Amino acid sequence: MKIPKVDFDGYIFDHDGTLSLSMHVHFDGWIESFKKNGGNFIFTREIAQSYAGVGMHDTVKILNQRFGCDMNPEKVVTDQEAYFFNNIERVKPYDPVINFARECKAKGKPISVASGGVKKTVIATMNAIGITELFETIVTQDDVKNSKPSPDLFLLAAEEMGVDPTKCLVFEDSQLGIEAAKNAGMKSVLVQPDDPK
Repeated sequence: MKIPKVDFDGYIFDHDGTLSLSMHVHFDGWIESFKKNGGNFIFTREIAQSYAGVGMHDTVKILNQRFGCDMNPEKVVTDQEAYFFNNIERVKPYDPVINFARECKAKGKPISVASGGVKKTVIATMNAIGITELFETIVTQDDVKNSKPSPDLFLLAAEEMGVDPTKCLVFEDSQLGIEAAKNAGMKSVLVQPDDPK
C-alpha cells in the first residue's frame, strides 16, 4: 500500500476488502445463492474480483448475460445477504487501513466510507468490526444511481464531507473502484490485503 506523502483535504475509504476482510464471506454467500437460484456456472474468485465495486443487483444481471442464466436478482441478493449475516463473525478488520483512517481523523481531516454494498450490510459489518463510530459520512450503493466505475459514490462522499473532489484520496481494493476514483478526478491507493479463505 503506497500512500502519497502529500496531504489531502479529505479521505474516502471503500469498505469490503479495504477496511474489512469480508470478501471471503461474500464469495461463499454468492456461491451458495447462485446454486439455490439456478446459477449453473463456475464462479471463481477472479470473476468475483472483476465485479468488486459493482452493485449487487447489477452483478447478478451481468452474470445472467455472461452465462445465459435467468436468475432473479432480488432473490439472489436476498439469499446472498442471508448467508453473509449468518456468517458475519468471520469478517475481520484490516488494521493497516483502519489505523490510517484513525490517524486522519485525529488530525481533523474529514474521512468517509463509499461502498458499492447495500447500506444495511455495510453498517452491520462495520458494527461487527467496531469502526462505525469512526466515520461521520457513510455512502453506499443505496444512495446513488450508478455503480463503480461511475464516480457517483465518490463524488457524493466528497460533497457530504464538504471537500473538493480533486483534493480527496481514495482507498480501494478493486480495479473498478480505482477507475471510479479516476473518473471522479481523485487520486487513489490500491489496497491488496490477503483475504482469509
